[in-house]
Amino acid sequence: MTPSPEAPARLPRAVLRHGGARCAALCAVSTAATAAGLLLPAALGRTLDLLLAHAPATRWVACCAGLVLLIAVLDGCAGVLTGTVDARSTAWLRRRVTGQVLALGPRAGARFGAGDLVARLVGNAAQAGTAPAAVAALVAALAGPVGGVVALGLIDPWLVAVFLAGAPVLALLLRAFARDTSACVADYQRVQGRLAAALTEAVGGFRTIRAAGAEDRETARILAPLPELSRAGHRMWRVQGRAAAQAVTVAPLLNLGVVAVAGLLLARHRLSVGEVLAASRYAVLATGVGVLVGQLAALSRARAATARLAEVLAEPAPGYGTRGLPSGSGQLELRGVTAGRGGRTVLDGVDLFVPGGTTLAVVGRFGTGKSLLAELAGRLADPDAGEVLLDGIPLRDLGHADLRGAVSYAFERPALLGTTVEDAIAFGLTTPSPDRIRSAARTAHADGFVRRLPDGYATRCADAPRSGGESQRLGLARAFAHGGRLLILDDALSSLDTVTEHRIAQSLLAPGAGPTRLLIAHRTATAARADAVAWLDGGRIRAVGPHAELWRDAEYRAVFGA
Repeated sequence: MTPSPEAPARLPRAVLRHGGARCAALCAVSTAATAAGLLLPAALGRTLDLLLAHAPATRWVACCAGLVLLIAVLDGCAGVLTGTVDARSTAWLRRRVTGQVLALGPRAGARFGAGDLVARLVGNAAQAGTAPAAVAALVAALAGPVGGVVALGLIDPWLVAVFLAGAPVLALLLRAFARDTSACVADYQRVQGRLAAALTEAVGGFRTIRAAGAEDRETARILAPLPELSRAGHRMWRVQGRAAAQAVTVAPLLNLGVVAVAGLLLARHRLSVGEVLAASRYAVLATGVGVLVGQLAALSRARAATARLAEVLAEPAPGYGTRGLPSGSGQLELRGVTAGRGGRTVLDGVDLFVPGGTTLAVVGRFGTGKSLLAELAGRLADPDAGEVLLDGIPLRDLGHADLRGAVSYAFERPALLGTTVEDAIAFGLTTPSPDRIRSAARTAHADGFVRRLPDGYATRCADAPRSGGESQRLGLARAFAHGGRLLILDDALSSLDTVTEHRIAQSLLAPGAGPTRLLIAHRTATAARADAVAWLDGGRIRAVGPHAELWRDAEYRAVFGA
């Protein structure tokens, strides 16, 4: 396994780096808008003094109008850049996480659950994608109070002294808000993930739920976390409301103090009326806690969402070697393979040898690890101990293209990916050809029913009604079209009718040159046609031999319910 390049601590920085020039431009535009906003009170104050003195003020009035127009233009540009940065960052995060989920394979679903992964990819990625824009907005928001304090100092040192006397209180309020809101947001997003996981399970099993008449019970199960979600949401609003209320209490007192001192200085003729106006505006900017609270809340949500994505990216994904496969017939070997699921050892020290070009059926009771063995044989999963070899080369040492080109799979419930039926059969092929696809469909006895579809092979998968057996035949056709030297069928014949299974088995298991075939079998007919049978029992290989010989054992017959 190789660790993901984005560890939890590095992902936020990676998101910011991806924003790159656009994020820098957004920061510059937002800061420029803040700077223009800082110049406006001084310009207004100067204009007021000139008007009170009946002096020409046309240039200063034009300057004020220009600043207002500039602020409006800069705010519009910032809005466009914010949307662009958010969209690009979200898309980048979704690509990274999707790639990681696909690289992890079955481990991703086992570790996080399908529904929770969907919640992270959809909701959390969108929230995490706002982080670069939130950082830029926070920088601009900080520039306002800092600039306001500096401006107060330039007008008169006493004004900034009065403000700084109460500034530590504001700083403590912001720090407490940032800490409390991060914890609340993390709880809220975690409960959202649980809701999504339960909903995904129900959608996948909706027919079973309706057949059992359990709609109300399942609805209650799915919505069970709602009270917890409500509590987490209320905590978020209470934290934000408390921070806003405290800010509303402290900020006006500071503003009042600055204005009072400015009034005293005006009475002593140390300040003009225009400077008092400017000081009152700068005091408002300097105490802009409300803006900071909003930006900190947005950044806290983005950080909490980023942490949930980083959990997925931190899972070690399988690494691939650089070796290629030598010429060979697909000899498969498992040496001391141990593997588990959910903290339980399923396969324990399994040794197995499958000569190239032969067919081995793997049988056993439910839960003995047959499907796990099939995953390990083609490296959809890695063993906890031991190694799997193909033509003498450990699977871990093979390059990705060599491994995937050598192994093809068909499953009990195949996922038919692609727009059309032809796309579904050709899925994974670099250069699919119509002849190859139709030949594979004929071998899988799928060509006949495909041609009866409204548009034949061009029929959209969503518009192609099919039984479980027909779906399995399309999955078999995809495996046959893929080719390779090792063909793994994970109970891929179970939904076929007896006649179709017999016909496919005749062509699939015919003696002669062909790929090595590993079959996960539940039917005696399938096991009987194989060259040999591996009997899994208690996580170990109990026996390997022809089906006819093993059939003499009553416990072997019991595996098939006989």
